[in-house]
Amino acid sequence: MKFKFNYIIFFILCFGCIELNSKQVYMPKSSGNLNDLLLVVNDDLWKGNVGDAVRNYISSEIYGLPQQEPYFDIRQLSGLVFKDFVRLNRIILQLKISQVKEVKFYTDPYASPQAMIVVSAPSEIELIELIKDRASDIISNFRATEFNEKQRRVNKSLFDNSVIKQKLGIEIKFSTSYRIARAKEDFFWIRRDIENGSLNLLIYSLPLIKFKNNSSFQDFIIKSRDSISKIEIPGPVEGNYMKTEKSYRPFSFKTELSNFSVFQTRSLWKVEGAFMSGPFVNYCFTDNLKDRLLIADGFVYAPGKAKRDYMFELETIIRSIKFD
Repeated sequence: MKFKFNYIIFFILCFGCIELNSKQVYMPKSSGNLNDLLLVVNDDLWKGNVGDAVRNYISSEIYGLPQQEPYFDIRQLSGLVFKDFVRLNRIILQLKISQVKEVKFYTDPYASPQAMIVVSAPSEIELIELIKDRASDIISNFRATEFNEKQRRVNKSLFDNSVIKQKLGIEIKFSTSYRIARAKEDFFWIRRDIENGSLNLLIYSLPLIKFKNNSSFQDFIIKSRDSISKIEIPGPVEGNYMKTEKSYRPFSFKTELSNFSVFQTRSLWKVEGAFMSGPFVNYCFTDNLKDRLLIADGFVYAPGKAKRDYMFELETIIRSIKFD
């Protein structure tokens, strides 16, 4: 009898530990469309100046698109209904009036993967100041989460990139919905056809010394992409070719990606002699080990369609680049 009693106690303890441990490690999967931001803020703040600050600074217009499109599609709800399955959204921004003035970043608080940022301040004026001052950090955090999620989806069906790795010495991940439209020793044109348009990515290398003879990195990028495009990207009629739209001012900045210095440029392109145009984003990696510049240039042709998500897809591919 004593043996049976001890056995029962042992079983309960073991089962209880297993159940406890499972609760500690279990995390529900996050949900939501890409770039769908859940905003948790009381209705009175959302309808006033705080809401305007969010729209102006967090969901602001993306530079380099031919029409106005925001970084995020915002879905607002009050704190009273922020519970249960609603908390599973992948990116969440919460705003509240509190005695503490701070911006706190959380990773996987309710689901995985998930990024949640809580901005609080004692007054509306101070809350708006925090939103304005930390907007770039908030946007970068959420976009990084969404880039990772997009790459996770891409990884389910990867194109065999061995020829690119062999020729350019890089790893790059894109789905089998793409194809290599043109390939040379140090140049690749990757393309995905969509209805009445296409998503395109040019990857090529240039000797680093070519830039050293130029005073402006931005001028060098524009001249290089125009030169390459004129040769490699023909228009619909013989003699047509793609070039940068001169009437739209390019936006450039330096950053780091994969431990490499990157010069990023955004602007618009058009086809000389034809009614074709669209946005492009150019990442120029400085590869000092191989004394070269590795350039990834993504551009979209999608007349009459929103282009944010297409450009986001191309940037996800570019951001997957790893050097041997």
